[in-house]
Amino acid sequence: MGAVGPLPAPAWPHPGSCVPGKTMASAAAATTEKGSPVVVGLLVVGNIIILLSGLALFAETVWVTADQYRVYPLMGVSGKDDVFAGAWIAIFCGFSFFVVASFGVGAALCRRRSMMLTYLALMLTVYIFECASCITSYTHRDYMVSNPSLITKQMLTFYSADSDQGQELTRLWDRIMIEQECCGTSGPMDWVNFTSAFRATTPEVVFPWPPLCCRRTGNFIPLSEEGCRLGHLDYLFTKLPVMLMAMYFYTTL
Repeated sequence: MGAVGPLPAPAWPHPGSCVPGKTMASAAAATTEKGSPVVVGLLVVGNIIILLSGLALFAETVWVTADQYRVYPLMGVSGKDDVFAGAWIAIFCGFSFFVVASFGVGAALCRRRSMMLTYLALMLTVYIFECASCITSYTHRDYMVSNPSLITKQMLTFYSADSDQGQELTRLWDRIMIEQECCGTSGPMDWVNFTSAFRATTPEVVFPWPPLCCRRTGNFIPLSEEGCRLGHLDYLFTKLPVMLMAMYFYTTL
């Protein structure tokens, strides 16, 4: 018989091979690297709240820019219409919050570092724009209420004026006086105590205040034009304009 050579050494597992203990450690390390399920769950829930808030912000600012109270002429005359610029920025921010938060949900579920970094950069950018919108709106929020004398001055200056701004503000105040059942900013005496474009075209003996200050029937016929002209309270609107409070709420949205 020939000589038998040395048998090969058994292939023992290398210390770094996938033995059961090492497999569990590697899985734990991978789980730690990918992130805790609790943290991922919080990120998903938080981003869902952000995207819903973005939708609410988008809808609210669309309502503001729709200008259902038609206050833009009143603000545009004084150059205080920047609140609408803030609303347009907020429309962009609301939609962006919805899109970026949706992306954030996907990034959290995928557990990819690059997606999370992209999400954070986008969210920071949108947040900066939202800060600009808030600052613009906040600096103009008190205009309607804190300076009522300026609104009175605008009304007296432009109501019944022949200019484009005058025609626009005349339509605005006509609608306000009919809907709010008021007569000027503080009452009918605004038209008597101060000079105005209306007084330049209509002498006080003819009509001391605009005819739309008169109470009317359901058919839009004055109850008593003569009683209104004489200032009888049963035939004349004397309410304070609720629209000032409405526009204050409108500009603080």
